[in-house]
Amino acid sequence: MARMKIVIAPDSFKGSMSAKRVGVAIDKGIKRAFPEIATVIIPMADGGEGTMECLIDATEGRFVKATVKDPLGRDIESGFGILGDQTTCIIEMAMSSGLYLIAPHERNPLVTTTYGFGQLIIAALDHGCRKFILGLGGSATNDGGAGMLQALGVELLNQDGQSVGFGGGELDAIAAIRTAGLDPRIAESEFVVACDVDNPFVGPSGASAVFGPQKGAAPAVVKLLDRSMNNFADAIQRVQGVAIHDMPGTGAAGGLSGAILAFLNGKLESGVSIIARVMELDAAVQDADLVITGEGQADFQTARGKTPCGVAHVARQYGVPVVILTGAVGTGIDSLYEHGVTAVVSIVNRPMTLEEAMSGAESLLEEAAEGIIRIYNR
Repeated sequence: MARMKIVIAPDSFKGSMSAKRVGVAIDKGIKRAFPEIATVIIPMADGGEGTMECLIDATEGRFVKATVKDPLGRDIESGFGILGDQTTCIIEMAMSSGLYLIAPHERNPLVTTTYGFGQLIIAALDHGCRKFILGLGGSATNDGGAGMLQALGVELLNQDGQSVGFGGGELDAIAAIRTAGLDPRIAESEFVVACDVDNPFVGPSGASAVFGPQKGAAPAVVKLLDRSMNNFADAIQRVQGVAIHDMPGTGAAGGLSGAILAFLNGKLESGVSIIARVMELDAAVQDADLVITGEGQADFQTARGKTPCGVAHVARQYGVPVVILTGAVGTGIDSLYEHGVTAVVSIVNRPMTLEEAMSGAESLLEEAAEGIIRIYNR
């Protein structure tokens, strides 16, 4: 009789454990119950935190350091990855414009900028890269990619012909866009956006309304940001001839993906799909008996392109059941069962604070994985 095979394909538990560590913890729990089970650990990501690490590790690539501006314009040491083919660059925008780079009291999407992200693109171009995978998760910004464009040489001008400043609060003043200064190497390059959401640029489900509050925007600021983003989208349409207002996915990273699509001829692709292809997830899953995936919190957003849902889509093609291990179970998880998810299980096994759950995530994952496999393998 063939040994049981389990594919372990989790995302990171943000702020607590990398995807690789999560996978190892789940594997330990499984082996504690049944050491003879064959396991395959495939760290995953969805375009957000951990995407670069996954792709560099999988392709034996390397990391290149660069000094850029953080969301508030301060110099920081950041960098980008070059994959094993030596031609493809992977950039995580969170490493230049991420929420984790600023303190909670500094969160203000009216002033935070994606300028540093544009600087990383320039640095990679200088390094000879012409193929780009851009991971857009975890942003601190809501500037529609304006800062990135400014770093790449695009002029964003007010009615007086003066350049506008940084941040989402400046977008309402944009009256004209000049692209003559756009780095010419952009036209020679290919940009694939690893996008983990399908939100549009503006509107009730747009960048400002859905993600603005977690970046520090009060309700009145959300309205101001959405109006400003709409003005920016109007200006983009006049210059580039593309209407990104309601286009799915253009709201990712505070609208950054919309600017990439409009000015860099970017292609939006599910971040999970990109990672799955590079990590050869299909090949691993097709003869598996079970897939275990996971993320820090599973809720209604998980079904909108997050890692566990993407893994479930792959597994469903081969009729393989999927269990999600998660730190917290939020609202709207019923929709996941329509995407191939078999069960959602919280690893929290007793009353505890968030800090306790995060610090003890490794042992909690082991215990939960052991419990699941003892039930499944009866």
